Amino acid sequence: MPRDFQYQLSSQHQDARSLLERWLHIDVPLLMLLLLLCFTGLVVLFSANGRDWVSIERQLAFMAVGLLCMLMVARISQYALQRLAAVIYGICLLLLIAVFFFGAGAKGAERWLDVPGLPRFQPSELAKLAVPLMLAAYLDHRPLPPRLKHVAWSLLLILLDLGSALLVAASGFIVLFIAGLRWRYIVGAIIALIPIAITMWLYVMHDYQRKRVLTLLNPDTDKLGAGWNILQSTTAIGSGGWTGKGWMDGTQSHLDFLPESHTDFIIAVYSEEFGFLGVLLLLILYLCIVGRCLWISAHAQDGFGRLLGTALTMAFFIYVFVNMGMVSGILPVVGVPLPLISQGGTAVVSMMIGFGFLMSIATEQRKYNG
Repeated sequence: MPRDFQYQLSSQHQDARSLLERWLHIDVPLLMLLLLLCFTGLVVLFSANGRDWVSIERQLAFMAVGLLCMLMVARISQYALQRLAAVIYGICLLLLIAVFFFGAGAKGAERWLDVPGLPRFQPSELAKLAVPLMLAAYLDHRPLPPRLKHVAWSLLLILLDLGSALLVAASGFIVLFIAGLRWRYIVGAIIALIPIAITMWLYVMHDYQRKRVLTLLNPDTDKLGAGWNILQSTTAIGSGGWTGKGWMDGTQSHLDFLPESHTDFIIAVYSEEFGFLGVLLLLILYLCIVGRCLWISAHAQDGFGRLLGTALTMAFFIYVFVNMGMVSGILPVVGVPLPLISQGGTAVVSMMIGFGFLMSIATEQRKYNG
């Protein structure tokens, strides 16, 4: 192929990509990676749900809604996001208070809201976005590293989130860490957490929560009870070997040995069917997404964009790490879905909105560079 023709094709490809990025306000590499991850999730879900097309159509609908929300959020300037941070945080706080009084229960936890005419949703998923957004907006106008009074106000903003799970609070602490939180504060917090952890273990945690921790240390003590999930998931992971048993040929999930195979434990299904090499490819895909998001965050035009982008990226990484660690038996079972792979509505939509924030940051960077 002549060199001039190759250059012409390359130039046309770059022009088309630039036009697409400017028109839709998206980051094309990140979008392609996310679409590939969503497609992988649908493939695994089809097997985990026993070839149930209804669940696939439902998940595809949530993905489409999430993609639409991502494109809409991407068109909002990061400066507008910064001004709206307090409003978004306040709405999320009101929703969490509503859960406290009117929450719908499922599997022993009241985390959902039932609104007539709308699917059931989890406000705590929205808190994973609202908390880092609010903290990034608050700390952007303060000197960094943050002073003690600013750290105290930041902690108050995290604690006010009444529905915060551990991972929601973690997304807030990530912002503080990225802002340059001094090590003496970190060490002091760790020392202060020791008596708090002991008190929570003795007087706050429920029996089933303590059992989760004890089961992690020795799942064989209750093979048919609390240890069942971990034992079955590690069995599924190990039986996959290097290359797996093949798509839809797994036994642990299809014979109903593996609980929650389509949600929290879906990586065990994936590992059994696609093996170690398949899991390695999935990890590479996740790392590519994390790497691209960190690149966007590093090139943000101000402190707010860098704080928010990095916090959302690292929170995404933590969700992946916690889910895989939970299923493989190195972390307690805490009910964390695998991002964009596990079945779920609110989790998918909120995750895509978070990537919309990152694409808004990328758009501002392109505007700055002309």
